[in-house]
Amino acid sequence: MIIDFHTHLFPPSICQQRERYCERDPWFRTLYANPRSKLATAEDLITEMDAAGVDASVAFSFGWTDPGLIEEGNSYVLDAMRRYPGRIYGMAVILPTAGRRAVRELERCAQAGMIGMGELMPHGQGYRLSDTRLLAPLIEVVRHYRLLVLSHCSEPVGHLYPGKGDVSVADVVAFLTAFPDVRFVAAHWGGGLPFYTLMPEVQQACSLVWYDTAATVFLYRPAIFPTVARLVGAERILFASDYGLLRQRRVIEHIQQAGLSTDELTKILGENARLLLGLPEQSTR
Repeated sequence: MIIDFHTHLFPPSICQQRERYCERDPWFRTLYANPRSKLATAEDLITEMDAAGVDASVAFSFGWTDPGLIEEGNSYVLDAMRRYPGRIYGMAVILPTAGRRAVRELERCAQAGMIGMGELMPHGQGYRLSDTRLLAPLIEVVRHYRLLVLSHCSEPVGHLYPGKGDVSVADVVAFLTAFPDVRFVAAHWGGGLPFYTLMPEVQQACSLVWYDTAATVFLYRPAIFPTVARLVGAERILFASDYGLLRQRRVIEHIQQAGLSTDELTKILGENARLLLGLPEQSTR
């Protein structure tokens, strides 16, 4: 079983009117003003999955600064889940600064069957992941429904690129320390967090952390896979493409060429995600 843990979906109306939405949201404009930046619908994702041999994908929309657009995106992902059961598993994008409205939206999405909250985009929405007082009401919903939390994480060094953001390792550790019982998926290798787990206090804070490989082709050499597997265990790494940024097949091949054992490949490409999502062993198709 192959499961992609990080994909983005947009309603056809947004795909067809990109320029209009670039005018409405500065962060969306930063990432998608270039017409070559792919905006994918649910049908695009399913077509991609069939071509790449991916059984299931975790999908979410975009971290808008308009709560109305947040809710529209979540509703579209919920509709995709209903139309493609067992193939698309949705997570709820939330605008924490919307206060009670954000809490109600997360409750709505959880009750409708979404499996988590994410992708959190603090840098694009104007808050810090370390603002645990702001996030606490949402975490109560996460606990009640036993949801996952997935957040964008940023590398503190290296080249700049659209969407890099500034979600620091310190922000992530502050969040994990405040909410140690929450299952947390650190996108983009946690911005380098696995390397800090050699510090005992950081390792303790990361007891319920998984690392997704979204955008890894643009960030690290393939040696990142066996290196992080040695640091935190292959069972903590989740195949993630960041589709439509990257094609799923390209990321799968990147992982297959990383010098991992057969057991490590099986875990990273799908078994870890299957266990985290609580799916049966048979194919989700």
